Amino acid sequence: MKKLIIFGTSLFSQIAYEYFTYDSDYEVIAFSIERKYMRVRKRLKLPVIPFEEVGKWFSPEKNEMFLAIGYGQLNRLKERIFRQAKEKEYSLVAYVSSKSFVWRNVVMGENCFVFEGNVIQPFVKIGDGNTFWSGNHIGHHSAVGNHNFFSSHVVLSGNCQVGDRCFFGVNSTIANGLEIGSDCVIGAASNVTKDLEAGGIYIGNPAKRIGETNEMAEIR
Repeated sequence: MKKLIIFGTSLFSQIAYEYFTYDSDYEVIAFSIERKYMRVRKRLKLPVIPFEEVGKWFSPEKNEMFLAIGYGQLNRLKERIFRQAKEKEYSLVAYVSSKSFVWRNVVMGENCFVFEGNVIQPFVKIGDGNTFWSGNHIGHHSAVGNHNFFSSHVVLSGNCQVGDRCFFGVNSTIANGLEIGSDCVIGAASNVTKDLEAGGIYIGNPAKRIGETNEMAEIR
């Protein structure tokens, strides 16, 4: 079996361990986290290795990695660790649940995680680092950028364009053919009926801009 290191010790890392262990051809052999955030030496009976020295223990030539990181700092945390892992020369694995529907010509980047019940239609292009929690619909000919987070039961209609580092709340809906700028937060149950400019917080039906995402995206 292929060997996999999971970055992170959050609840998401435990979930990722379950999915990779029981629904993939990967064997999880260790967890990793930045040294200053290490609280335990073992996770699910596996070692937790400081990210700064993970290559000394598990070389990128023989092991791959998955970043189990949520939407902290408006997905910029994942973006930063993604860049650092690539600098360490690790291949970053994408997981697609066997209980999801992903059409044959979908193009998907690295370190994506597609939970059960997702429908991703033909001619969709997906960048790196995207998370699709359970039960989303990603419509045909849509393009999704990098490091976005789709919660659950989001409908992205056909031929939409999504930038980078966006968050889509539960039950939000994006109408056909729209463009969503980067760094947008779309609240739960919001109904987006027109293009959204970058860097805004949008809620309601129809969705309206109520604030800016600059503070949410502060990098630490």
